[in-house]
Amino acid sequence: MSLIKFLTSKTFAKQLGLAILAVVVLCFLMLKWLKFSTNHGEFIEVPQLQGKTLDVAQIELEDNDLQIVVQDSANYNPNYPRFSVIEQLPEAGSLVKEDRKIYLTLNPSGYKKVAVPKIIRRTIRQARPTLEALEFEIGNITYIDDIGKNEVLAIKHKGKTITPGTMLPKTSKIDLVLGNGKRPSN
Repeated sequence: MSLIKFLTSKTFAKQLGLAILAVVVLCFLMLKWLKFSTNHGEFIEVPQLQGKTLDVAQIELEDNDLQIVVQDSANYNPNYPRFSVIEQLPEAGSLVKEDRKIYLTLNPSGYKKVAVPKIIRRTIRQARPTLEALEFEIGNITYIDDIGKNEVLAIKHKGKTITPGTMLPKTSKIDLVLGNGKRPSN
């Protein structure tokens, strides 16, 4: 039998019809199964977790059949309690599927500690931007007799003299002792 005769025969048409019907039925069944297994059209609203402790956030997410993933802590935010949620992804009010992972960023226990830079024998004009870039605050400035006018002679924190390299939390107040340009009297 030639190929053209076979393609125009009743047997081929019947087999082709059965194959198309099988594909249509299989696709229909697959779509119904997917709709059922993925809970098509069913969503859960993500609760507001910002400002809540990790324990409370975990309970709320478990009650809503959502998973919790804690990301590395961010920079300290004084507007939120320590170890509370400061960011969440997806955001509150978003509609998600069951068992979706909710990523939480926690507020650390305090500001990150930073080494005090070497500013001894530098002018206040050089020291100020260096300290401010590291997010330190300049507190009291006092002057003592020294030939170097406006040069940093000592660094203090909470009344105690500290050395460069000392680790202090960001936003700490650093007091500076500067020279007034006069020769020390002996």
